[in-house]
Amino acid sequence: MTFVPVIVYPPAEDGGRRVRVGDDFVGMAYTMLDIVEFLRRAGLEDVEVDDVATSPLSGWIEWRGGGPEAWAY
Repeated sequence: MTFVPVIVYPPAEDGGRRVRVGDDFVGMAYTMLDIVEFLRRAGLEDVEVDDVATSPLSGWIEWRGGGPEAWAY
């Protein structure tokens, strides 16, 4: 997998999380499937939901305000 800095920001009041890939904000994710789609659009076509779910272990996605299980306060 090619390294591209990915940051998932803390959940907003509606539970969505802003996602940045490289220097670009790519959208608001409400599920891990949304993150997968944003990453695919950014050229990481081989990313699956399991890759996003286990990313805290490998550190290739920076999760702010909670990991992949945090979608609302």
